[in-house]
This record gives sequence, structure tokens and C-alpha cells, in this order.
Amino acid sequence: MSYAELYRQAQTDPQAFWAERAREIDWFRFPETILDQDANGAWRWYRGGVLNTCYLALDRHVAAGRGDDVALIYDSPATGQVQRFTFANLLEQVARTAGALKGLGVEKGDRVIIYMPMVPEAVIAMLACARIGAVHSVVFGGFAPPELATRIDDAEPKVLLTASCGIEFDRVIAYKPLVDAGVRQAKHKVSHVVVLQRAQCDAELRPGEHDWSQWLEAASPTDYVPVEATDPLYILYTSGTTGKPKGVVRDNGGHAVALNWSMQAIYGVDAGDVFWAASDVGWVVGHSYIAYGPLIRGCTSILYEGKPVRTPDAGAFWRVIAEHRVKSFFVAPTAYRAVKKEDPDCLLQAKYDISCLKYQFVAGERLDPPTYDWLVAHLPGVPVIDHWWQTETGWPICTNLAGVELLEPRTGSTNVPIPGYDLRILDEEGRELPPGTEGAVVIKGPLPPGSFPTLWRDHARFEEAYWSRYPGFYLTGDGGYRDADGYVFIMGRIDDVINVAGHRLSTGEMEEVVAAHPAVAECAVFGAEDADKGQVPLALVVLKDGANIEAGALQAELVQMVREQIGAIANFKRALVVKRLPKTRSGKILRQILRKMVDGKSYSMPSTIDDPAILDEIAGVLGVASGLRVG
Repeated sequence: MSYAELYRQAQTDPQAFWAERAREIDWFRFPETILDQDANGAWRWYRGGVLNTCYLALDRHVAAGRGDDVALIYDSPATGQVQRFTFANLLEQVARTAGALKGLGVEKGDRVIIYMPMVPEAVIAMLACARIGAVHSVVFGGFAPPELATRIDDAEPKVLLTASCGIEFDRVIAYKPLVDAGVRQAKHKVSHVVVLQRAQCDAELRPGEHDWSQWLEAASPTDYVPVEATDPLYILYTSGTTGKPKGVVRDNGGHAVALNWSMQAIYGVDAGDVFWAASDVGWVVGHSYIAYGPLIRGCTSILYEGKPVRTPDAGAFWRVIAEHRVKSFFVAPTAYRAVKKEDPDCLLQAKYDISCLKYQFVAGERLDPPTYDWLVAHLPGVPVIDHWWQTETGWPICTNLAGVELLEPRTGSTNVPIPGYDLRILDEEGRELPPGTEGAVVIKGPLPPGSFPTLWRDHARFEEAYWSRYPGFYLTGDGGYRDADGYVFIMGRIDDVINVAGHRLSTGEMEEVVAAHPAVAECAVFGAEDADKGQVPLALVVLKDGANIEAGALQAELVQMVREQIGAIANFKRALVVKRLPKTRSGKILRQILRKMVDGKSYSMPSTIDDPAILDEIAGVLGVASGLRVG
């Protein structure tokens, strides 16, 4: 079936389309209702269906005689290790870890926070939670204690699983002090902390805390627990326009159906193929396409602990692809820009046989044309496929479907909407815009299976943040346009969330940290374009009257504060002092104009600005031309 036919089928009869996809996975009880709405009016998929995500990822493959096939490959240049886990031995470890969690009193519906590096135990912990119906919330290991504390207070976990350290290039980062501080700062008290001791760093355990190895040794394996399709599988926190992160809820049924289908239809892989998503389990890509999607489909998934360069060289990607016979590879453009910078002529690729690679996918941030052209030139015969999606959706919105029909790519485009997504471009008044005209990218409800049905314990915020601006339409927060053939071009965020090396971060949260400095009267933090990371945060600060601090010292203190409060992942390194910030007469800071000024783009000055000369002053501080035009 062609892409056009498949898309038309999903549009005209979505319930029949997604019922057919649902029959591709194993249910304990097939859903009674394919699509309906709950008491809050939120769309829910597969009500009445009963299944278990861990069973789909492991047990059923073992039962089908594939127990000796490789399920997970742990490749760690950071430690010099390569480990292979078959479906059978991964199942044995997951079942034992699930039993150990039950031994700590974890039951169906309880929450477990996982604050771990890229080690097999992280994936095992996720699957173990799924096995007993517990709800996991993975927190990226680069987040600082206050970020961890915020998530503890919102999720209210019974257990926190962590490791003694993570490894960043050649640096060992002790996790336990970060966890101790986060647990101490949180109002909710975690009942149990379990620590995986790594050879690179030994953590001191407090009374009542558990050593991972001893904890497992005392446990017995446990069976899977049937859950409802609409029961939550996990909570994943994502940055919003305010300081408080949003707890995206993923259900079991729609998630399993969407990911299972996406592996074949989008990524062109099936049972027995090797799939690699070079991401972190702390992000949505790691959830969908390291821990769950490949295993549900019966593929081999790669868990990679390292960076594309310096671990040990810029040929690391080619080595992994060749050694493990990767068929489909998914990575953020930032990673390939790092490779391109170190090895622009791709000389290291010649050392490896990468003929196994059939598809190269990129996502997480805008794929700039020079990087796209470089990939096409150095991956001859391999389609380079840009695609776009979000933490909220859990799987791609737009792509070129490798397993259905490869359409002609368009440079700069994220390709076409996936069947199930009714994507529109709207103006400020909610009117649909013609091809080639930029506006807000929205999706008509209902969203397809796998997308979030709500936010954790905050449905009001779910409605306000995503559905109130254009009733009936999900607001993605991205701006863009479609061309005459329906290809989608994403141009960037329309809110105060920035994309740093594929990671969504809140500038509002950074502003809260910067504004807390005793010398700062007010500030604006916004994203500036960066050749390597896509975007990086830039702060403009106005000092309090009488503040006596040198600009360089202030910047150093602000950088340290953001690092301590949010984490190094923010990549906050630059703060500039200005006399005033540009505002409307109502007092709103004109961040979009500041962004366009820094990025060298033209803009129109709103007639409500209180003093046009402010922009010229700021342009001088930034070292850019103001480009002032009165709109």
C-alpha cells in the first residue's frame, strides 16, 4: 500500500486503521472500544484492552523460541565494555529486578524514579517496572539536585534507583551526592534508595539504603502483571514555558501499538534486525527506541554509553554500525556535526564495513542543509531521513516511511505527516494558512495512539498548555509551513522552550535562576543559534542600582548557579549586561525580537515598544546590527 493510500485510510476511518494495528500485538484481552473519551473529555485508545508491555518486549519472544536471539547490546567506549543480552537472559534479569521491587513494597500503580547513566540496569529497571505495573519516571542523569527534587515531589515515588556514577568523556561524575541532595531537598520522602556500584566510583551508602547487587541476590523472579491499556506505563518530565516541568503520561496500550507499528513502517526494521538510537534513556527517544520499540518488535537494540568523538575517536559511529551490523540508525544532527568537525572528509569511515546500514534517521533538532548534504555525500545509497516528533507524542509526527514508501526528500523538510496525524498550519486567529505560509503547527484531535492523554495529576494544565489556544487542536509549540506537496518544514519554537543539542530546556526556568542573583534586577534568557548545538541559551541582565560587580565575575557566578540548579546539560555559558530590556508598553519583554536580532534575521518592531533606542543599545552590546524596522 502506498503512503497516500495509508494516510487516506487513517484519516477517513481512524478507528478501523488503529484496530488493525492493534491486532499486530498480543493482548490478554482485546480492547472493547478502540477510541472514546474519558470523564475529562480526553481521548483514550483501546479502553477495555488488557496487556503487559514487558511481556510484549520479552516473554512472548522467548515463548516463540527466540530466547537465544540477542535483544540488547551494551556498547560502552566509556568503560571499554561490550555486553550482549539474549531475550532469555534479559528476561531473567528483568523478572528478578521486578521481584526485588516487589520486595520493597512496590505494587501496581506505585512510582519508581530511575536516575541512572547509560547502563543495562537502566533498561532492566524500566522493563521491571512495566512488568509489575509500576509507573517509572526516568530522570536524566545530568540534572542537578533541584531538578531531581521537583520530579520527586510531583511523582511521589516509593523507590529511587540510581548508580554510583556516570561517565562524561573521560570524567567520572559521582551521582550519589546529587541524589542525596535531591532527596534531601524534596518534600516527599522516598522510602527506599537502591545504588548500583560501578567500578569507576564507589558510593557511600546511608543506613537503610540498598546495594544493587545484594538487593537482587536476595530477590526471586516474579511474573508479569496484566494491566489495562489505559493504565500509565511511565511519566516523563519535559520542559515547559514555566519553571515547573510537565509530567507527560504514557499509557500501555496505545504506546505498544504505535511503537510496534513504527519500527517496521517508519524505521524499516523487523524481528532479528539491529536498530540503534544513539540517545539517552533519560529522554523520550531512549524510552521509545532503546528500551521499548525495538524489543516489542523483536529487534536487537543498542545501548551506547559514549559520545561520537573522543570515545575513542570520530569513527565511533562507523565502528558500532559495522561491529553490530546496524540496519537502521537514528541520531541527533548535533552528533554528526561533531563528527564532521573532527573528520570533515570522513576518512575514518573507510576503516569499517558499514554496508549493513540501510537507513539513516536524524531528529531532535533542525537538520541544517550543510549537515544533510555532508551525510548524503558520505552515505551513498543510504537514504538520509529527517523526521520530527516530541516528548508529548512519544513517536514521530512527520517522516519518510522507510517501511511503506520512500518519497523524494526535500532539503530542510521533516518530510510528510505520518498516518494518524492530521497536521495543519494556522494563523493567530486560527485560520488555516495556504502552502508556503509560516504559522503555528497544530494537530487536529484526537492524537493517534502512543501520544499523551494527559499530564500527571494536572489535567487542567494539559488543557491550558496544549489545547486552549486553538480549541480542538494540539498546539505543538513549533512554527513552520507546508509546501504545495504537503511536505512539512519546522522553523523553530514559538514559545520559550529552546532546543540545545536535541534536548528541550525551559528558558523560563533559567531566568528564575539568573534573576535570583543578588545583583540582578531583571533578565531575559533566550535561545541563540549555534553551529554545533543548534541553540544555546543567552542571558541579558539588568543590574540593580548600586550593584558593584565586574561583568566577567557576574557571568561566572551565573553560569555556576545554572549548573547547580539545572545542570551542565543547559550549556549556559554567556550572560551580558545591558542598561534596559526591550518591552512593550504593558511590560512584556520582546524575546522574539531579541532572538531574531542575535540570529541576524529581519524583524518588525511592534508599535507598542516603549523606546526603540533600547534595541540599538542592545545591538551594540551583542555586537550585531539592530536591523530595526518599524512594523
